[in-house]
Amino acid sequence: MKPIPVPRPLTRLVTAVSAVALVTSSLVVGAGANAAPSRETPPARTAEAAAGTWRVDGPRGSDLDAVLRLDGAGQVSLDVVADGTRVLSATHLGLRGSDGDLTTGLTFTGRQDRRVTDTYTMATGKSTRRSYEHREAVLTFAGQDGARLGIAVRVARDGVAYRYLLDGAGEHRVDDESGAWEPAADGPAWMQRSYSVNYEAEWGTTTAAQGHGASSVGYPLLFGQGDRYALVTESDVHGQWSGTHLAHEPGTLRYDVELFEGTPVTARGPVRSPWRVAVVGDLPGVVGSNLVDDLATPAELDPRADWIRPGRSSWSWLTDPGSPRDEARQRDFVDLAARNGWEYVLLDEGWDASWVPRTVRYAHTRGVDVIAWFHNRDLRTQEQRDEWLPRLKSWGVSGLKVDFMDSDSQEIHQWYDDIARDTARHELMLNFHGSALPTGLQRTWPHVMSYESVRGMENGVSPERNVVVPFTRNVVGSMDFTPVVFSRDNEKTSRAQQAAMSVVYESGWQHMSDRPEGYDAEPAAAPFLQNVPARWDEVRLLSGTPGRDVVLARRSGDRWFVGGLRAGSGEPLRLPLAGLVRGRATVDLLADDGANGSAAVHTTRRASAGDTLEVPTADNGGFLAVVCAGTRPGASCLDAVEPWPEATLAVQPATADVEPGSTVEVRAAFTVADRDVTRVRLTPDLPAGWAADRGAQTVPRLAAGRTAEVTWRVQVPAEGVTGTVEVPVDVAYRAGRDAYAAANQATLWVTPPALTGAHHVSDLDWVDESNGWGPVERDRSNGEAAGGDGNTLRIAGTTYDKGLGMHATGHVTAWLGGTCTAFTAVVGIDDEVLDKPGDTGVGSVRFEVYGDGELLAQTPVLANDDGGVPLDVDVTGVRRLRLVADEGGDGKNFDHADWADARVTCAPA
Repeated sequence: MKPIPVPRPLTRLVTAVSAVALVTSSLVVGAGANAAPSRETPPARTAEAAAGTWRVDGPRGSDLDAVLRLDGAGQVSLDVVADGTRVLSATHLGLRGSDGDLTTGLTFTGRQDRRVTDTYTMATGKSTRRSYEHREAVLTFAGQDGARLGIAVRVARDGVAYRYLLDGAGEHRVDDESGAWEPAADGPAWMQRSYSVNYEAEWGTTTAAQGHGASSVGYPLLFGQGDRYALVTESDVHGQWSGTHLAHEPGTLRYDVELFEGTPVTARGPVRSPWRVAVVGDLPGVVGSNLVDDLATPAELDPRADWIRPGRSSWSWLTDPGSPRDEARQRDFVDLAARNGWEYVLLDEGWDASWVPRTVRYAHTRGVDVIAWFHNRDLRTQEQRDEWLPRLKSWGVSGLKVDFMDSDSQEIHQWYDDIARDTARHELMLNFHGSALPTGLQRTWPHVMSYESVRGMENGVSPERNVVVPFTRNVVGSMDFTPVVFSRDNEKTSRAQQAAMSVVYESGWQHMSDRPEGYDAEPAAAPFLQNVPARWDEVRLLSGTPGRDVVLARRSGDRWFVGGLRAGSGEPLRLPLAGLVRGRATVDLLADDGANGSAAVHTTRRASAGDTLEVPTADNGGFLAVVCAGTRPGASCLDAVEPWPEATLAVQPATADVEPGSTVEVRAAFTVADRDVTRVRLTPDLPAGWAADRGAQTVPRLAAGRTAEVTWRVQVPAEGVTGTVEVPVDVAYRAGRDAYAAANQATLWVTPPALTGAHHVSDLDWVDESNGWGPVERDRSNGEAAGGDGNTLRIAGTTYDKGLGMHATGHVTAWLGGTCTAFTAVVGIDDEVLDKPGDTGVGSVRFEVYGDGELLAQTPVLANDDGGVPLDVDVTGVRRLRLVADEGGDGKNFDHADWADARVTCAPA
């Protein structure tokens, strides 16, 4: 792997690309783009200053302006004006903290203006090529004690934004960010029903004054103001600040900006706050806006790098939640991705490190790359990332889905910066779940493929939500809604609406979230889902009303993909072809079959560019269309999936125990069932210090269905290696002009010395482990999600110094070597589940002991009231001891399983 340069991330985040010297201060503003030279205050500006009013004109052709005002109390406000009419205001601007009270008693000291332009490339989002022009003014104000506050205002064609600037090299503490958004008048509004740290609250329709009756609301909010709309959010949040949300008193139009949990933020100056953003325009303008990305810090790496690859993925957890623990079942999802031409499979919570490398190699043989789920607690520290990221890269994993941040704190935004930097160094892509809202990080770090930050399919189906989020949440960044589910909640949305979500919702990784059987039951949708891309060139809102319906078109190359969704019932949705094609057109249409939408049908139509197609829908229905030019007989806009070769590579032994210094035969058998192939090269990928009797072997030509077999005699090092060692076999071959690869492995256990004497299991090296919540703890209870956070082991009031703290469903495998005779322990539910105020649940766990795969002992389901149960198990001759804590059938909550005083007695030394 060639390392990538990461140019001064902290420097760029703090001081940005250029500095603008203000007329009367040294405040620093990040340009993030090409900026025309700053202009000193002209005479006309002096008159403005005298009046306490300053106008910032929008770019040529824009009808937007911003007007700042300083009132008699020395308080600053900002009006967003469209074509001479105020749309909304940001009032009571300022900061309080170590620099003093900079919200009132302010006096104007200077202004600088400039024109900011840029052209940049995105790997994800509404389009790959972007350009913009902003007009910026930085106004400087002095507080009553002389401290200075800069307010930078940008006016674009699609909105207005402001941010705060503090100068000085020391530490700045901001205790409170003032400022409130106020729409010009009451009117319809679309927002979440409350603020949630992971932005998974329900969406709905309300009014600006009512605000769902909530006292706090998360971004973004969409206000309707006649024929204009204003979407309020934030951009360019990094580790100098926390995320914010809005506080609202129902009955008022005021939405106050609040720091996360009211906690101060600190940073060493110069400091720039995130942008406070109002996207303003008609609905197509709002939906098509890139303002959040335009305001973000420019890219830290090339978005065109060959390892940054948007794509579609199969995903098993939503409809088959136990499957991530099942290696064989995960291969079914690999095969699902392969036959649909999808680029990825996601291994979600429950995968086991013992089989992930093998699954990655199987997936690569099928032309599919692998994404691995992670709890963020396992990647929070630099040491954890330095351990895991190189390992994942060595396995061949392409990216990570990182989950459960569940915070908007300054600390977590520092962590977003850190993990983005570190994964970039290892060329691993990212998807954030349980996360903060996207604020332009996909521009700064283009290997960030998507965010959840939405109440998506895993939280059930709401038809209203389905047609609010295209106008709100998905405007600000990629949205991993996990759509296209045919086998669940079938009564709430039609099959065609589910399919249409794959176009209406943009996500750099689009996770198709049904199981193979669900897709097999809806064959008409298959060619559409095989063709829908994950990278787009253009987006257009064709029609829609938030909360009621949406028809949205996205272009990829010379084809337009159009998705239509409806909440409830109504007239046919309309698909206008004007502007999508010229002349004659072909339209492949997936629409509802019948009034209940229980199936979808595929038809192909011929049309003219001036036509508008009317598509009847079921209740909560929709459609998916692909539009292309031309009407050749039998023509379709849908391309056939180019099948990956039906290749199989068997490597024997699949698993085996081998002794240090021994020799093992590794045999590979490679077959391509469906075509002749050439230049077949089979190569053993031996670990350092291992040797084989020969190297790579080449077969010039291999006919379809024939098998190439190679055997290597592999020498195991006599010293220095014990434990699990993978011996991969890689195959490179060609079919016609195309090059392909396949891989598999032998997984060998290089046996450590057999145990002698007595040992606590918590002191042994473990062959493998897994746990239902957090890691398995040594000599402590399970505790919470982090490692080392458990307590003294305690069952029914009795404490134990040694043992294992586990959580169902979990296991540990330890190597005994065949020399032990007895395993003893006291098992039960740890008392810690009864200690939390307000918790009334108790654990329920079945404890199982296995020797070399054979069940040796099993308890009934134990609860807290059963206390500690002693185990004394004969393990004579057992090489591998496996301890399993299985949940008792009522879910895994509170299943904190203790193996207290767990020990083995072995042959004397």
